[in-house]
Amino acid sequence: MADFIYLFKGGEGDQSPAQMQAHMQKWVAWMKELGEKGHFKSGEPLEAKGKLVSGRNKVVTDGVFAETKDVVGGYLLISAENLDHAVELSKKCPILERNGVVEVRPVMIMKM
Repeated sequence: MADFIYLFKGGEGDQSPAQMQAHMQKWVAWMKELGEKGHFKSGEPLEAKGKLVSGRNKVVTDGVFAETKDVVGGYLLISAENLDHAVELSKKCPILERNGVVEVRPVMIMKM
């Protein structure tokens, strides 16, 4: 098994409180299923605020400046057999129902 990270981007945001609650229950169920099958390792939603540190001069700016569809809203660290398997597991992600994106990336093993 190898580690992969799911980065969640975009998704339609206009929801009533009841719709938001139902959507969150889908997330909980999906993550529980991943855990029961031994794939879930960790993950959290991210707050919308933040800071950017950039360049050689280490310039710090407030905010996460990107189009809404490109903002990373959260992540999961999962374990899967290979990239194709990780992609297949991601297809049940509730963000896809709201027109969002799951970026699936292998975690590189660093030798120290």
